[in-house]
Amino acid sequence: DDAVASGFRKSKGMIREPAVAGSFYPAEPEKLKKELSRCLAGPGVSKRSAIGVVVPHAGYIYSGAVAGALYRQIGLPQKLIILSPNHTGCGVPCSIDRRDGWETPLGVAPIDRDLGSRFMKNCSDLEEDTEAHLQEHSLEVQLPFLQTLGKFSFVPVTLSYLPYEICLKIGRGLAETVRSSSEPVLIIASSDMNHYENQELTLKKNQVAIDQILKLDPEGLYREVKKNGVTMCGIIPTTVMLIAAKELGAKKAELIQHKTSGDVTGDYGSVVGYASFIVS
Repeated sequence: DDAVASGFRKSKGMIREPAVAGSFYPAEPEKLKKELSRCLAGPGVSKRSAIGVVVPHAGYIYSGAVAGALYRQIGLPQKLIILSPNHTGCGVPCSIDRRDGWETPLGVAPIDRDLGSRFMKNCSDLEEDTEAHLQEHSLEVQLPFLQTLGKFSFVPVTLSYLPYEICLKIGRGLAETVRSSSEPVLIIASSDMNHYENQELTLKKNQVAIDQILKLDPEGLYREVKKNGVTMCGIIPTTVMLIAAKELGAKKAELIQHKTSGDVTGDYGSVVGYASFIVS
C-alpha cells in the first residue's frame, strides 16, 4: 500500500479519501495524468514566486485549463495553506483539518500538522473539524495539480460565509502564520466566479470581482460582490487570502486567465465563470 509505504496510517479518520474522483476529475491515475497534462499545456514560462493565488475548482473539463494556466507558472514551495469555500453546509464555519493526509489517485498529500497548529494558535476562530471537508470538492480538485508540480505538505481550511470582521481576524492570523514560518508558504484560495447566468451578465459580474482583486482591495471585493449579486462561491477564501497577502507586503495582483463554461460547452445561456490570479 503506497500510503503505508509513505508512513501514513490507513486507518479510518487518519486519511481523507477522495470524494469526487471519477466525477470532477478522472479516478484512474493514467487518465488523470493525461488530463492534467492537457490542462497544464502551454508555452514555456519561467516559474514565479507568489504570496497567494486564486484558482477555480470546477470539473477539469470546464475549469482545468484556467487552473493549469496559473499552476504551470508557479514555483511551488513545500508548504501550502489552501482555503476553500464550504459548499455542503457541513461542519463548523472555520474548519481546519489536522489528520495525516488527503488521498487522490496520485497518492497521499500529507497535511502539515505543525503549520496547522500554529495557524490555530494565531486565529481563535479556527476549529479542528473533519465534517466540513468530507465531501468538499473545491479543495480536493487542487491536489492532483499540486502533486504533479512537486512535493509539498498542506493545511486544509474550509470557510463558510463569514462577516468581514471575522475574515479580517483570519487573514491577519494567516499572515502571522506565514510570516513566522521558517520556510516559504503559498496561500491558495479556491474559487469559481459567477454562477448560472448568461454569458454577457456573467462576464459583467465577474468583472466586478476581478476589478477589486486587481486593486488588492479585500473589503471592496467583499462589499461589491454582495452589492452586485455576484455568486462567487469562494468570496470568503479570496477575501481572507487578500487580507493576508496585503499584511505580507503584496504589491500587485495579476489576472492570468478568465473564461466561462460556455467557452467549453458552446452553451452561453447559463454559464459559470472561472478566473485565476497571482498575488505577489
